[in-house]
Formats: sequence, structure tokens, C-alpha cells
Amino acid sequence: MNAPFSPSTLEQLRQDLAQTPRQLFINGRFEAAASGKLIDVVDPATGQNFAQVAAGEAEDIDCAVRAARAAFDGPAWSGTHPSARARLMLKLADLIEAHGERIALTETLDNGMPFMMAKFAAVMGAAEQLRYNAGWATKLAGETLNPSSPGEWHAYTLREPVGVVGAIVPWNFPFVMAVSKIAPALAAGCTVVLKPAEQTPLSAVILAELIAEAGFPEGVINIVTGYGETAGAALVDHPLVDKISFTGSTSVGKKIVCAATGNLKRVTLELGGKSPVMIFGDADVERAIPAAAMGIFGNAGQVCAAGSRLFVHESVYDRVVEGISARAASLRLGSGLLPTTEMGPLVSDEQRRRVLGYINSGADEGANVQVGGQAADGDGYFVQPTVLTGTASGMKVVEEEIFGPVLCAMRFGDDDLEAIAAQANASQYGLAASIWTRDISTAHKMARRVRAGTVRINGGGGVDPAMPLGGFKQSGWGRENGKAGVENFTELKSVTVAL
Repeated sequence: MNAPFSPSTLEQLRQDLAQTPRQLFINGRFEAAASGKLIDVVDPATGQNFAQVAAGEAEDIDCAVRAARAAFDGPAWSGTHPSARARLMLKLADLIEAHGERIALTETLDNGMPFMMAKFAAVMGAAEQLRYNAGWATKLAGETLNPSSPGEWHAYTLREPVGVVGAIVPWNFPFVMAVSKIAPALAAGCTVVLKPAEQTPLSAVILAELIAEAGFPEGVINIVTGYGETAGAALVDHPLVDKISFTGSTSVGKKIVCAATGNLKRVTLELGGKSPVMIFGDADVERAIPAAAMGIFGNAGQVCAAGSRLFVHESVYDRVVEGISARAASLRLGSGLLPTTEMGPLVSDEQRRRVLGYINSGADEGANVQVGGQAADGDGYFVQPTVLTGTASGMKVVEEEIFGPVLCAMRFGDDDLEAIAAQANASQYGLAASIWTRDISTAHKMARRVRAGTVRINGGGGVDPAMPLGGFKQSGWGRENGKAGVENFTELKSVTVAL
């Protein structure tokens, strides 16, 4: 089977990455970190270093934030008409598609995901985020209101950009996550300092090149690669940053909340999940089985909304678990560059050790390893797709986010929707849920009872820029995507005029 990309493009990319360390992008220019330090970038499919990026620290973050502040306060961006902002965003979307193969290959080398996933999720997803949000640039508006106070008044509200945004993105979908933060911020009229994950920084540097080519004014978008404990912490602490938009772990999200108290900067958090998948006895099992398998094994389970807790009615439990286990056993693991690969590696050796530790803890607490449960043979950070049965509330594998290809299967025996919802809601998280049933009444009743920001019924859809995304409980604060996502980058101002 031929590779779905040009081998010459891959070879040229490898050579470029090996020869020249990637630099920071501050105030429209590429430059080395002030310290001169570098970060080694590892291919998770081989465990080998293949590139380097600048290790930005507090001094670099300060330069980037001040550039973003000057751009926001000055006429170059604040004086840019909303329609002109939209045109720049649309141009960037076109450039992303034009450079799609290079971006997707970089994402695969950096993160390990299969190339076709990188092409559709990273490239096409990012382009659509820009196009959708570009439409909001000309449509954000306040309201005319009728005050209750006596007298004659003209009263209205305005939506104004919040200011300088610090965007911190994770390593599981690095490129599309970066664009998903930047796009609504630009639509609202904000300026941005982006800090990509240190494990997967390379596609953000390509994004910087395309931002420069698109013609954005200097300082509007700045990209600083670096470690979370240095560059990320400095960005959160900086007094000139007005808002932090973060996607990542709940533990880091809590630290950001504490750090943001310095100037009470606004915070949006898209955090962890332990999403339930509920398959009722009347469900279309032939559709539910592959969907549930993909929901936990896609991107090696490194998905915030992964369906990691499976609740199945006892009448179809054996059939469902056997079907998902068979799919897990047949998945072809390998480098994302191979056209036959269906599941790539975990992002790092640290993540592999973490996932294997959870599997071992599940076995120690009485869970049965139905399939998988081991590191895969060979180089790279691979873990076999794993199905655990005999799991129950209280086990670490059921309670905590694993962020790997590990499914905990449990059964339910009656049709008491309150009891089933109670099981699904027995989690500190509330990011997503999936319901499989042919009964439309059951579907809608369960959608109301499950405490999750996103509920998909009989498959539903993936992440869509028009649909708000976020969680209940410890899965985060606020929403991304849709009108709510753009408005999260604004402040609401009330104006009253005595007539």
C-alpha cells in the first residue's frame, strides 16, 4: 500500500528539522530564546530525538506579552475593521490547507497520530475553526435595553475584546488545539501569546510561519515554545495578560486558577474527563461496538472526551464486550507514517509508564484484563489496546483519567434511568457522554440526566466549531466553540444615557 503523502516531502521535512532548531515567534519575528536553551523533540514511534526548538522562559514570555499588549492597545489591530480581521483569518485558513501535507506530517512525527488523522483533525479541523470564527468577527454585538429605573434613558450593552490572551494547549491534538484557541480570540479582537506543549511544539512553528505570510500585524499573535513550569507559569502569572485559555489536565487547571488571582485575569479551562458510554439493550449493537472502540482507542486514547467508562445492559453485555475486545486485538499498531497503522504510540515514555501503571493497579484491585494490558514489542511508546472487565466504582482505573487506550467495562441490569444516570454521574468529571438506544424517549431523558457538557446519541458528531465544548464539575470552566466560545473572549459593558 502506497503512503498517502509524498515521500520527498517527508524527507525534506526530516532534513529541515534535523538541521535548524525552531525559534520563537515574537512581534512578527523569529528569534532564539534569550537563554539560548533548546528542547529536544522526540518521535514517539521510535523514541529518538529528531528536532529541537527554543526553550522560551520568563524573559521571552515577557517580550511576547508586551508585544501583544502594544498590538492590542495600538491602532494596528484595534483599528482593524472586523471585516478585515475576518479576511486575515480566511487567508490563514487557505494557507493551512495549502501546507496541509507538511503540517500533518509534522503532527505525526511529533505526536505519533496516524497521518490521515493528522490530515483531517489537524489540518481540515484547524481551517474550519478559522472559517467559522471569521464569521463571528462581524457579528459580535450588544443589545438595546429598557431600564427599570424611572426617567427616560437610552441604554445599551457593548461587547469588547478582553485584551491579551495567554493560550496554553496540550500535546494530544496540538495544531488544531492551537488554532481553536487563536481563532475566536482574533474574531473578538484580542491579541494572543500561544504556549504549545513542550512534547509537541513543531506544528506551532509552522503556524507562526503561516501567520507571518498571511499578513497579521506584528504582535497580534506570538508563539513561545517552552516548558510548562517556566514559560507556561510565566504566562499565567504575567500582569499584562487579561485572560488565560487552557486545555489540559485538571491538576494543572487548578494551579492556573490559583495563579490567576494576581490580577484576577479571566480563565477558561477545558480539562479532564472520564466519559461514560451507555449502551442499552435495544441499541443498534452493530453500530455501537465500532463506535465505542474508536471512542477509546482513537489517538491511542489520548482524548479528553474519550469514552473510557462503558456501561452495557446485561442482555447485550457479552456481545458488546466481545466485539470491542476483538476490535482491540485486531488493531494494527505502528508509526503513524505507515498506511496500515490504525493506532499510533503514546506521546512519551512518561505517558506510557503512567498508562501501564493504571492497568497494573486495575489488575491489583481485581479487574480482569480481557485483552491487551501490556506494552507492545519494539521501539517507541506503544501500549496494547486494553479492555478491563470486573471493574467497579472506587477503583483507580474507574475514578481517574488514564489518557490512554484503556476501557473499563461494567454492566447494568435494569431500566431504571435514574440509577443508570447515577452510575454515569459518579465521577468528578463531566466532559462528555455517549448514549446508544433506539428509544427516543430514553435518549432524551438520559441526555437531561447526565451531567456532561456534550452528550452524543447513537454516534452524534465529533467536535464541531459551531457546537459549544466544555465540561461540568472538574472538567472545566466556560465553553469553547460556537457563539459562547467567542463571547468568552469579550467583556460586556453597559452604557446608559439620560435623555
